Amino acid sequence: MNKSNHTVTEFLLLGFPDVTGFRAIILFTAILLVYIVTLMINSVVMVLVSIKPQLHSPMYFFLQQLSFSEFVFLTIVIPNMLHVIWLEGATISVRSCIIQAYLYCALGCTECHLLTVMAYDRYLAICRPLHYHTIMDTRLQKILVIYCWVFGFLLTQITLNFLCQLYFCGPYVINHFFCDLAPFVELTCSHKTDLKIMILIVAVPLMVIPFILVIISYLCVFITILGISSAKGRKKTFSTCSSHLTVVTMYYGTLNTIYMVPANGNTLTLNKLLSFLYIAITPLFNPIIYCLRNQEMRAVMEKLFHVINNRCNAILKTKLVI
Repeated sequence: MNKSNHTVTEFLLLGFPDVTGFRAIILFTAILLVYIVTLMINSVVMVLVSIKPQLHSPMYFFLQQLSFSEFVFLTIVIPNMLHVIWLEGATISVRSCIIQAYLYCALGCTECHLLTVMAYDRYLAICRPLHYHTIMDTRLQKILVIYCWVFGFLLTQITLNFLCQLYFCGPYVINHFFCDLAPFVELTCSHKTDLKIMILIVAVPLMVIPFILVIISYLCVFITILGISSAKGRKKTFSTCSSHLTVVTMYYGTLNTIYMVPANGNTLTLNKLLSFLYIAITPLFNPIIYCLRNQEMRAVMEKLFHVINNRCNAILKTKLVI
């Protein structure tokens, strides 16, 4: 392969080139608010699961890990995204772009495996209730969580090794708000075939197999629920897994749509919006769904808001007296 004398050392992230001026300020403010609220909600979930005894169960332990992964996931993408929007386009070094692409993929894969572990937890709770606490003990919970984090980052390391060997000689413009893997790889002057094959191979254990395991778990869950004689019993049993099922549907639905929509031409803006939905909106709604649908979490949140409200009223009364 002939390489030009010019080696690209940084890329230009365009962000949303059609959104400029006052509209860019509105978009920046809206995304910043979403970012802050999402971090706060996920932080509250992590703290509550740690300090409240009634939330010391496998399901909430895995939810805490999911909230933490989403906290880190957001922080990798959103601050730089805000920087790009504010400047209406910003440069990023090749090394930083590779690191962001790697962490984005690694954390996304970790979330896939965490959702799979949570599906397995619901399978045990509904299909094998008598053995649930014996099987899903503290030791197994820790092993599963460690597996999710280590496996996601280690296997994605293969992709990182390939990315570090890529050569870039131009063009250097990425029409996106972050270093997504697909548009980033398209800019390389190196041969892409081996890299694309490797990405497809790595995607099987990282994303495809977890998705299949989730489907199998819920098929077993639905068969068990349908076998319950009373409608009230079926409804009560289904309510224990409806939160996770909703989260899984949102997560995989958005993720699959992103990579099914071709990122070119008129669909490029749609692809960016779907990416933002996956990166920012999904982590915002995940803890909200669990808080609204799970009785234990809802009770803890109501108690927390009640305490905060009482303290605010007490402070207000003190100031009025003064």
